[in-house]
Amino acid sequence: MSSSHSAGHSSDARTRLDHVAIAVTSLEDALKFYEEQFGLHCLGIEIVEEQQVRVAKLDVGNTHIELLEPLSADSPVGKFIAQRGAGLHHVCVGVQDISAELAELQGKGTRLIDQQPRIGAGGAKIAFVHPKSTGGVLLELSQPQADADS
Repeated sequence: MSSSHSAGHSSDARTRLDHVAIAVTSLEDALKFYEEQFGLHCLGIEIVEEQQVRVAKLDVGNTHIELLEPLSADSPVGKFIAQRGAGLHHVCVGVQDISAELAELQGKGTRLIDQQPRIGAGGAKIAFVHPKSTGGVLLELSQPQADADS
């Protein structure tokens, strides 16, 4: 398999796989599996009002799994579950400068859901790239809160 990197991007601009998010109908039921059956540790649960979800963050070594439970049927995750069922919702890549990433992607003609970052779980700056530009996968970019102040 060959590897190609776009010119002008340092290898550390996209720093890590931040998390994989799974849409669930019941956070408690999903946590029961991931904690009791699979042995993962829940780092915490929070409500992200802007996204209309309750999020449980599970530790998986150097990355996380986020379980997303919709707060209402008409929320984005609620609509996702109604249309596609529970399952993989998105993949998140951590970035150091989300505004620069969005500008670069937009300049390349990438279809974005978010033109500007918004606040997500843990206070991170987040933005989504449309699945039509990524081969069918909803892609989230995330700049952690510690980096968001810079």
